[in-house]
Amino acid sequence: MSLKRRAGGFSSPDEEAKPDLSPMIDCVFILLIFFIVTTVFQKAPGVEVERPQAELAEALEANSLLIAITGDNKVFSQGEEIGIGGIQSLVRPQLLADEDLSVILQADTNAFRGTVSQVEQQILDAGVKKHLLNDATR
Repeated sequence: MSLKRRAGGFSSPDEEAKPDLSPMIDCVFILLIFFIVTTVFQKAPGVEVERPQAELAEALEANSLLIAITGDNKVFSQGEEIGIGGIQSLVRPQLLADEDLSVILQADTNAFRGTVSQVEQQILDAGVKKHLLNDATR
């Protein structure tokens, strides 16, 4: 009877060879990390907006751009103040990358309706076909 050398000692020819699952588990974890890292996340507008109660609910899309108008009529997106004039320069490059881009406009209850209308018009002028307005302004 011949004995074969293996890690951790000798084995007889009658023993079954068992595959090592460690490399396969490592590959699964690497794939999991890859998919988590490459997932598209929504970027918050960067300011807290006091939103009114919703009368109708709509589901948000994963590739939406969020723009917020604060109570003192400042326009924010992705944590930075962009102003009304910066909306088109923010939206157009993203619209070129994704023509189905939807924009969600969140307006504070204390924001002026005129400011909200100007922002909404800038969004439409940039070429966005799908936008959602969430406000109850004065």
